[in-house]
Amino acid sequence: MGEILCIELFKYKKNKFFLILFAIVLSGCKPMYRAIPFEKYIPSESPNYSNADSWAVKPDKYPEPLKKIIGDSESKDCDVFFVYPTMFLDRKDVRWNADINDKSLNKSIVNRSVKYQASAFGKVGNIYIPFYRQSHYKVYVSPFSRHEEKSRAIAYNDIKKAFIYYLDNYNDGKPIIIASHSQGSILSAMLIKEFFDDKPLQQKLVVAYLPGTKILDSYFKNIKKLERRNEIGGYVSWNTFRKGSYPKKYEDWFKGATTSNPVTWDKAIKTEYEQHKGILYTDDKIYPNSVKITIKDGLVWANLPRIPKRLFLILKKDYHVADINLFWKDIEINAIDRLKSWREINLKIK
Repeated sequence: MGEILCIELFKYKKNKFFLILFAIVLSGCKPMYRAIPFEKYIPSESPNYSNADSWAVKPDKYPEPLKKIIGDSESKDCDVFFVYPTMFLDRKDVRWNADINDKSLNKSIVNRSVKYQASAFGKVGNIYIPFYRQSHYKVYVSPFSRHEEKSRAIAYNDIKKAFIYYLDNYNDGKPIIIASHSQGSILSAMLIKEFFDDKPLQQKLVVAYLPGTKILDSYFKNIKKLERRNEIGGYVSWNTFRKGSYPKKYEDWFKGATTSNPVTWDKAIKTEYEQHKGILYTDDKIYPNSVKITIKDGLVWANLPRIPKRLFLILKKDYHVADINLFWKDIEINAIDRLKSWREINLKIK
């Protein structure tokens, strides 16, 4: 395949222990990412969101892995629109964007992101998660990154289309929480800018949780970083790494980014173990008082978590895949607090 592009990268070897919480472990091999030339690439058909199969989760479609964490779906007076992170990782796959009919990929999305990330919002609202033609991980790596924006446009088209369908058919005037991670947070920020920022719909925005990407305070016109635990109508964002660690692309990808405190949700730059509400771990148990953090420029530095088999993580410095897991219970409680504030302000309900 002479038209296939290749690049040598470090190999990340999957380990079941890391699969959800810390996901990918560095090994010494050097694999290749492959891609068909973008100008010859024909993406799969855009999803039809009137079709239930185009949704990973809806209130009438809670998959078993999600119900294992939060129980059966119960109708609530708030909605959560969740956009999952990059799960399209196969280095041999030449496509630039995923096909939402990829059963293996969809299973991974449900068993990992839905179960261990979106579940944090199960108590606060009705969860909606559309499948979308997400960008392949390679778009974040040179030389493939020159096509990142074009690939992202395909992904965002789906998220926008799903959100419009959700508004027209499911929302019925309820307050909305936007939640996401990584690639999902990039797309969610775009969605917020188009539909909420200085728009009438902003009044319905309880909060946007946008961890795992770099968001500058200047990105939005009228959507502000929230700096109190019960503040509403804005966003929070953070990127988690092991204490003392700076990622290789720190200057470009993280420095100067909005950095919220995902434990106290205020301007505190340090927290202690006793303030931490809990990690959702891969054994499906909550471990409170397990993490203390320090806020750095663009980063949340976390200590080695107090969890079972923690010594297996001693060499792990990048906690990106655990941005939500590490603070799962903190997020769950905070979302409920913010919805209560939204009701008090907008509905005069205490």
